[in-house]
This record gives sequence, structure tokens and C-alpha cells, in this order.
Amino acid sequence: MDTDLETYLFDLRGYIHLENALSNEEVGELNACLDEIPPLAPGEWYGHVHAHTYGDDTSGLNLQQIYEAGAPFENLIDHHSWFETVKRFVGGEGSFDYHHGPLFIDENFANFREPGEAIGLHSGGFPPILRNQFRYHGGRFMCGQINILMALTDIGPGDGGTMVIPGSHKANFKHPHFDRHRMARNATVEGIEGAVEIHMAAGDALLFVDGISHGSARRSNPGIRRVVVYRYGPSWGNFRHGYQPSPELLQRLTSQRRRIVQPQQLLPRVPQGKTDST
Repeated sequence: MDTDLETYLFDLRGYIHLENALSNEEVGELNACLDEIPPLAPGEWYGHVHAHTYGDDTSGLNLQQIYEAGAPFENLIDHHSWFETVKRFVGGEGSFDYHHGPLFIDENFANFREPGEAIGLHSGGFPPILRNQFRYHGGRFMCGQINILMALTDIGPGDGGTMVIPGSHKANFKHPHFDRHRMARNATVEGIEGAVEIHMAAGDALLFVDGISHGSARRSNPGIRRVVVYRYGPSWGNFRHGYQPSPELLQRLTSQRRRIVQPQQLLPRVPQGKTDST
């Protein structure tokens, strides 16, 4: 997709489907890393990876801080298939927003969706929220959060695919049926007027502004849907759930990846051999 068309479609719809964003080899390595993680219940840890749900047991299990799981996930931090595009849509180049770096990942997780599971409708242009805002002003985008959702399994009819309402990132009104489909136990986006389900092959990625109304269909097929989500925003952001990257991860990362994972050094830093007297 050429840059002008990419920009037009993102501005118009609020999302772009990036086909073949990951190679078959990358998909295999990512799935192999996930296979090495033992079954976890919400609240349990495996190293620096945390099992988590969004408040109920019907939307699937998340493995938060998944970039701690190994090199294949570290490589996604500044992946060439979307990194420059995400920078352009988050915006801020040449301004104070770039003071600590071009981007920050405030949440990153793998999600497993089993039969019967879904996630309800959330987000949208109304009511406006600063964190996930969509904005184009002064000749550049300034979006509060751009999501990259990567498919690690094929996602077709019945697989519980992501659903979006195209253009809703600019909505001035709440969808009349929003409340009956919103995030809640056993909620789903299926049946809401204007929503479309995005079918993806393993290795595809969905780039979308978090301000678009989105959720998922309910998985009816056997098996498990696997996706990975990295949420990018300006470098002055903070972690959504209070996680922090481990010292081991920071030591392994390239300088660019380290600036994205931790744009700012935490202060005060106590010199080695001394203690904080406060």
C-alpha cells in the first residue's frame, strides 16, 4: 500500500489491514515462545509475564508484558512492517513530544480466545478521551494511541475476530445501541449496525487508532485464537496497568527499543553503595 492511500484510508476508516506483516518464520517463532509458557491463571506470573483478564472470564486470557517472553517478541517493538507508519500517526516529530523518543508502548500482551469468548464494544469518538484521541491538526496526525494487533493464527468466520465500526473514531454521537454491546460479561459486537469483522491470515496485522469503536465477535469454532497487541503512544505516556520493564529486558534491548520501552530514566537514581536517606 502506498503512503498516500494508507494515510487516506486510516483517516477515513480509522484502521489499516497490513497483510503479511510478519513472515511465516516469525509467526512460528512467536507461537513457539507462547507454547513454552505453562498454563497460567489470572494473577499468576511466569518470569516477568503476567496472566490477566479485563475483569471477567469471557473475553479470553491475556499475557501482559509479553515483550519479556523472548527475542521474537522484542523484535516486534520496532518492527519494520509498521514502525514508521505508527510514528507518523502518533505524530509529534520535531516537537516536545519527541523529547524522550518517538514512541512509548504502554501495554503489550498476547490474547487467547477460546470457544464462547468475546469482548464487547468499547471506545469511539464520543465521549472524547484524551488518551485514545484521534486528531489531525496543523498538517500532521496527533493520535493518543495506535494499536498493532497481530494474528498468530488464521482468523476467519467463527474464530472470534476483531470487529470495528469504520469512521467511529470521528463520531460526534454515541452509537444508539452502544450500551447493549459494551464491554461487560458475555458481551459481543456481533449484530451492531455498522460494525465489520476483520478476517486475517496468520502474520497479518491490524493497525487502528484506539479511538475507533471496536470489540470482537464470539468465537464459535473449536481451537484457540492467538493474537498479540502492542499499543503505541507519545513518549511522555505511562503504563496502563503499572507494569515496568525488567532490568534484564532493558539490558538486552537495542538503544532504540530501550527508548520505546522506557523513554525516561526513573529518578532519583541512587549511586551504587549508597542508600536513599529519605
